[in-house]
Amino acid sequence: MAQPGGNITGFTNIEYGIAAKWLELLKEIAPHVTRVGVIRDPAVTASIGQFGAIQSVARSFGVELSPLGGRDAKELEKAITEFARGSNCGLITIAVPLSANNSTLIISLAARHRLPATYPFRFFVANGGLVCYGPDPIEAYRQAASYVDRILKGEKPADLPVQGPTKFELVINLKTAKALALTVPPSLLSRASEIIE
Repeated sequence: MAQPGGNITGFTNIEYGIAAKWLELLKEIAPHVTRVGVIRDPAVTASIGQFGAIQSVARSFGVELSPLGGRDAKELEKAITEFARGSNCGLITIAVPLSANNSTLIISLAARHRLPATYPFRFFVANGGLVCYGPDPIEAYRQAASYVDRILKGEKPADLPVQGPTKFELVINLKTAKALALTVPPSLLSRASEIIE
């Protein structure tokens, strides 16, 4: 990533370590959760890395992980519904096309089964999800402008490192928290970039 070579460079919104933060936030907002379903796609490299980051901290948070997924919305709905039959359950949605393409379904299933859930992007929370922590979507475009300028001035893309996100946002939906009978800790509210009421 530091020296991509060829004619490629840019910015990525994938940062595997952030996935551990999703579990931390879930336990902070819903400390009773002991079983966590992780919506992922094992065929996507980013999904494997993010799931690994969650696995690396799961024991320290006292949770049991269950990978959830499917090839389509029907299989995803079945997996979440079966998982939700247990007690003290919560969800983490990994940043993969499967979850983005089925965001409305995932949010509605989390609400129906009263599952506290963390998400990777703001649009999940704006549409009724509980909490998200993820890269600021506008920051990458700001940074990309400087790369365009440098390339137009003669620098080679191969000499410009691929960069990960540097600015993150925490968004909390208080209406969803209330519907789930969750009290959001003041320490979490004070760190929020945005609160949806």
